[in-house]
Amino acid sequence: MMNPIHRVLSSMQERQVRCLLMGGQACILYGAAEFSRDADLAVLADPANLVRLRSALDNLEARQIAVPSLSLEYLVRGHAVHFRCFHPDAAGLRIDIMSVMRGVAPFEELWLRRTTLDLDPGFACDVLSLPDLVTAKKTQRDKDWPMLRRLLEAHYFANREAASPAKVDFWLKELRTPDLLVEVAQRYRDSAGLMLEARPLLSRAIAGDVRGVENLLRSEEDEERRSDREYWKPLSIELELLRHAAKPNIPD
Repeated sequence: MMNPIHRVLSSMQERQVRCLLMGGQACILYGAAEFSRDADLAVLADPANLVRLRSALDNLEARQIAVPSLSLEYLVRGHAVHFRCFHPDAAGLRIDIMSVMRGVAPFEELWLRRTTLDLDPGFACDVLSLPDLVTAKKTQRDKDWPMLRRLLEAHYFANREAASPAKVDFWLKELRTPDLLVEVAQRYRDSAGLMLEARPLLSRAIAGDVRGVENLLRSEEDEERRSDREYWKPLSIELELLRHAAKPNIPD
């Protein structure tokens, strides 16, 4: 029997759906997670791609499990659309589909920056680039922040002995582990100095103040969580209205 996530991605590829793997499955491929029950996909929101996506979902015997329905109207407003697979090769796997995310670039830009990774010999898939995945993970959900930290740590440990300027800038901008951020800022002081305006806590990292960096990282996280709650507030109100109006066979 085929691996469930492979079955989902194969159906998308066979029908030429423009989509990118993200979420927990992408974190697994980047070396920062061990397990995920869902397949999260960023998709191009246009009529032709939606037709191809529906065909792939039909092939997976996927059923909608929550509001809203799969439509351009909801996708372009930032809603997620949720399905459960009933095909024997992917039975029980949940598929979450989005097109627009807070702070994340439009799909066409994501597509140009995508990473193609091998799942198995002879089977590859298109994945949200690491910087875009990091941005997408800055949510109000508790589970995303430890994952985000591990994601960045994995990238740093895999690349620190052969660091390009672009990688150094990425770490200075995004690392969330205090001692590692201090390590990078002190090793690349000039680069860190140039980024002080964009990320003021780097001044504490350059000074070697691990406790100060830790406190400021917590403030950064709190601000991202607050921004995400504000972003989702009107969408959550709309979802509640849709739930009340939904047919009985569409569960919450």
